[in-house]
Amino acid sequence: MEYNFSAIEKKWQAQWKQDHAYRVSNESSKPKFYVLDMFPYPSGSGLHVGHPLGYIASDIYSRFKRLKGFNVLHPMGYDAFGLPAEQYAIEHGVHPAVSTAENIDTFRKQLDNIGFCFDWDREVRTSDPSYYKWTQWIFLQLFNSYYNRLTQKAEPIAQLVTVFEKEGNIKHVCPGDHAIRFSAMEWNNYTHKQQQDILMNYRLAFCGYGEVNWCEALGTVLANDEVINGVSERGGHPVVKKKLRQWYLRITEYADRLLDGLQTIDFSEAMKEMQTNWIGKSSGAEISFQVQGADGCNGLHLHVYTTRPDTIFGVDFMVVAPEHELIERITSDEQKETVEAYIAYVKSRSERERQAEKKITGAFTGAYALNPFDGRKIPVWISEYVLAGYGTGAIMAVPCGDERDYKFAKHFNIPITNIIGDAYNGEEANATKDAKLENSGFLNGMVMRDAMEVVIDKLEDMGIGKRKVNYKMRDAAFSRQRYWGEPFPIQWKNGVAVALSETELPLELPAVDHYSPGPEGEGPLANIPEWVARELETNTMPGYAGSSWYFLRYMDPHNKEAFCDRKASDYWNQVDLYIGGTEHAVGHLLYSRLWTKVLCDLGHIGFDEPFRKLLNQGMIQGSSRFVYRLLWKFAGTERVLDQAKLPQVFISKGIVDELHKGNKEIEERYKTELLNLLKQTYSGSVSFIHSIDVVALHVDVNIVDGVELDTKAFKQWKPDFADAEFILEDGKYICGVEVEKMSKSKFNTVNPNTLVDKFGADTFRMYEMFLGPVEQSKPWDTKGIEGVHRFIKKLWRLFFDEQKGKQWNEEKATAAELKVLHRTIKKIEDDTERFSFNTAVSTFMICVNELSDLKCHKREVLESLLIMLTPYAPHIAEELWHQLGNTSSVLDAAYPAYNASFTAESEKEYPVSINGRVRTNISISLDATEAQVKEIVLGNEMVQKWMEDKPLKKLIFVKGKMINVVI
Repeated sequence: MEYNFSAIEKKWQAQWKQDHAYRVSNESSKPKFYVLDMFPYPSGSGLHVGHPLGYIASDIYSRFKRLKGFNVLHPMGYDAFGLPAEQYAIEHGVHPAVSTAENIDTFRKQLDNIGFCFDWDREVRTSDPSYYKWTQWIFLQLFNSYYNRLTQKAEPIAQLVTVFEKEGNIKHVCPGDHAIRFSAMEWNNYTHKQQQDILMNYRLAFCGYGEVNWCEALGTVLANDEVINGVSERGGHPVVKKKLRQWYLRITEYADRLLDGLQTIDFSEAMKEMQTNWIGKSSGAEISFQVQGADGCNGLHLHVYTTRPDTIFGVDFMVVAPEHELIERITSDEQKETVEAYIAYVKSRSERERQAEKKITGAFTGAYALNPFDGRKIPVWISEYVLAGYGTGAIMAVPCGDERDYKFAKHFNIPITNIIGDAYNGEEANATKDAKLENSGFLNGMVMRDAMEVVIDKLEDMGIGKRKVNYKMRDAAFSRQRYWGEPFPIQWKNGVAVALSETELPLELPAVDHYSPGPEGEGPLANIPEWVARELETNTMPGYAGSSWYFLRYMDPHNKEAFCDRKASDYWNQVDLYIGGTEHAVGHLLYSRLWTKVLCDLGHIGFDEPFRKLLNQGMIQGSSRFVYRLLWKFAGTERVLDQAKLPQVFISKGIVDELHKGNKEIEERYKTELLNLLKQTYSGSVSFIHSIDVVALHVDVNIVDGVELDTKAFKQWKPDFADAEFILEDGKYICGVEVEKMSKSKFNTVNPNTLVDKFGADTFRMYEMFLGPVEQSKPWDTKGIEGVHRFIKKLWRLFFDEQKGKQWNEEKATAAELKVLHRTIKKIEDDTERFSFNTAVSTFMICVNELSDLKCHKREVLESLLIMLTPYAPHIAEELWHQLGNTSSVLDAAYPAYNASFTAESEKEYPVSINGRVRTNISISLDATEAQVKEIVLGNEMVQKWMEDKPLKKLIFVKGKMINVVI
């Protein structure tokens, strides 16, 4: 019976679907286990072979836990809102809902083709109104809540209003504006709008004004990564900063809990470090510097936050963000034109560019600040490297203690004091650690920690500073000026944001014909009269809104009364294993953790961390192929040659290497060949080739066999190459090879459907795992898949001979066969539990080879092997399981139990030396006596050969280690 993988896989995929084999119940006597993948954004290009890596890993583990007796939840859905679909709609005139549905259909077919055990009855799509109804509902929970710093959790804002009515906000510092202070009487006398404005500064979901990248020519707001050097990536149009109304999440209130929670979850240390650094908690002091300068600025103060207040005696200048609210007031008349020009330059820059910029730029404001300790006048500068949103938007610069400050001072010739020598280039004696405190007086001789405490105490006594804990993390922007996203369930009435009632949800996206922004840069919804007439919010939620809670909806996906029934969330609880890429370290993962904590605080769920364990899969990199097009400089022409008519000549990789080595003989040979080609094209008008060079171009890997280009397919690949000429080596065109990110633009993607059609889903699944550790990135090589396919066919032959048919029998397994089996059980179980799937595949190969050598076709052994194989290659396992006569599914079998007694060593292979030189190895029972060992050794033919009939002087036997024959 032949192994017909195509028929087998289609058969069982259809059967599993018909039987609802992967449907999971929320009620089971089995222990639960929740395995989750980061769900995909369904792009038009579909899956390439890099995408399924994490899905295969999660599928293996889900099936494994099911065999181990767990009730396993393994769902899948689609992150279906977002910018790519809207851009596609703008460019192609297809509504995002239509293109998204088409893309999902493509993804689903590809996923089904690989044979995943997803419970598709639980599928979610974030763009479905029945789903985003609950995204809107959760947003309202955030909007109607505040963070009570006294109880350290979210609570209804209605409770805060009750407190304000009785005692004002004396016990509740306003997180949005620390300056807001009021008594109960004042609160009760405020107008409704004044009260709502104050409450907006407390809400966990709040509205404010933020800067966006506005492109007038495109009439749209651009993301930071869509702006390059002050112009739009698309079209190269000028981009400026513009303030628009934005929604935010007050994630900063949860900073400490987000940090503390990292200690309770199983994330990699690298992932924890990324989140810790993003939150950026630090302790220090906020210091007030009095400003002197332009008329009207006296009496003003600049506030800075520093983690090193003890360096205040080394402050030589201050740097303020160009957006700082005091810039206009403190700038002198002499510096006004310079400052305004510099601010205009900075407005054209994205925040990402400003942070990455290495070039030193800035402008002097003409103002000075006074050092509160010694009264020195300190010049105040502005520079793009200081951002308004970080800290206070101003820093005190200490050139003797900070390299960036030092370089800034040197660049602008700012005098540096309080420094011994040159701290950074060694031109003079290096600065000591305490140089910055040279004039500090009372700090001399103190260690840093003590000095910091003394300075902070002094600042507080003087009333010019205070202890402060700061965070680098900022409140998360939570709105987009786009169409394809969740509408906010908010109405604006007389300038007040009013939440829609739950009965009005979902607030559905209205139909639109075009996606241009509103008149003042608002979202496209601002162009819909009916929407505007209802005073509805015109921004939409960002892509991460729906993905911040989707793991909860999987628990209870069809509930129309709640986002998730409490009984269901209590049963499934945290995700036990979450698999996804590191690119979501500080975005999706932080927001999911925030939403979970809020929902827990409000009593909707019973746990405050969403993911118990996180496994970050690596990236499957593309193995790119390159062709090399010749370029040349020519001379002696009678007329200007039409460059478009020059023949496209491609030269093989080996010849390119010779050219790069400076091989003159090769260069002259191909100059002659090129000259002949040009003369044919231009009727002899070219006299000679002056020089030649090559340019490397990506070529579709699917028209390259290994490294050999299919030149015929290449000519058909693109119209530009239809008349291509090739200079070959040994009759072949050899391509260049480079490992890069797998990307459609590099033509190095491979469609999994192609490989499944050729080798089968089981082979594809096992090969993806065999490539290397799941956490590591590795290059794709289609050639290697053939080895895994040969292994699966060898496994098949343990059951069927293509000529004789059925091979298995009911005989009792031998000790050697049971040893192979149980050694495999132990290794596969251990490897799978620790996600070492590549070594598990290797173990399967070793097992099949050993059973083949033993000519083992015994059902007792083969049946257990099939159960172990099920997570990795479910189709062939199910087929052979039924061929053995089983009527139930292998999916529901019990994982074989390991029996250590079968793997206990009964023999030892001893190295046997003759006069100290190892001549052979002999297997001897561990129970053998010394006399028996001597008899076995001396009776061995190899030992007798090397003894050469000489008498035995002594036999040295070290049990379990070695044997030495002395003659």
